[in-house]
Amino acid sequence: MDIVSLIAHVQGLTAIAVGLVFGLGALGTAIGFGILGGKFLEGCARQPELSNMLAGRMFLMAGLLDAVAMIGIGFSLYFVFDNPFVSAVKAAANIVRH
Repeated sequence: MDIVSLIAHVQGLTAIAVGLVFGLGALGTAIGFGILGGKFLEGCARQPELSNMLAGRMFLMAGLLDAVAMIGIGFSLYFVFDNPFVSAVKAAANIVRH
């Protein structure tokens, strides 16, 4: 296998991994927001006088929930634009060549 096909293979697998991270991150965030919103509405229905406090805590949790997806997107963009696996394949090819 030549170096160009190895790099193409690594880039193809990276594209699949990035798609999985984006998709599963979005799915997890959507499920989390659904559960969070449902529990917020249940809490407001049971004790309406606490709705302001619950709303503040809900938005705090929503921010933390979004942060998890954004960290995944950050890692994915790192692998798309500066893939360390491609660098490792190039380094290994240089070692074998010399």
